[in-house]
Amino acid sequence: MLEWLKTILGDTYTEDIDKKVSTEIGKGFVSRTDFNTANEAKKTLEGQIADRDKQIKGFEKLAGDNEALKTQLTQAQEANKTAKTDYEANLKKVTLDSKVETALLGAKAKSTKAVRALLDESKISIDGDNVLGLNEQLEALKKDSAYLFGDAQTQNPPPPVKGDPPKTGDNDMAQWAKEAGVKLPKT
Repeated sequence: MLEWLKTILGDTYTEDIDKKVSTEIGKGFVSRTDFNTANEAKKTLEGQIADRDKQIKGFEKLAGDNEALKTQLTQAQEANKTAKTDYEANLKKVTLDSKVETALLGAKAKSTKAVRALLDESKISIDGDNVLGLNEQLEALKKDSAYLFGDAQTQNPPPPVKGDPPKTGDNDMAQWAKEAGVKLPKT
């Protein structure tokens, strides 16, 4: 789960250390996906507050004309309903995206973008904190496309074979020229 911790600790890394660190990190920090979701919601709400402030100023100007005020109020209410619906849909999408991304990382997907392309996102929905329909698809993909999952660690190349180091020099060039049938100019 904590690949960076494996890198730092090397051979001293254990699953017990991973569990303890994960538990402690969860107590004092917010996950990136939760932060991004909350930050997106904050930005959207700030924009809505600014829009409402403009509407109130417009209402103050129209206070003298009652019919115009009623019309403007009705339009503002409709616009606010639409904005709320759009906001809720956007928030739901951002939340779903972050939960799917977190689940893919938890499933050790080597490329979340590649795995997401294979998911049928129309069958994935969110119910509170639960993501419905994702686990079944992930299990099927793990069976069908196992190469997309697992540790994305690259293997180190094998150590060099023991023996004499390569020889360099003019003799190598002369030997090569002789074998290739090429006549070298004299220097």
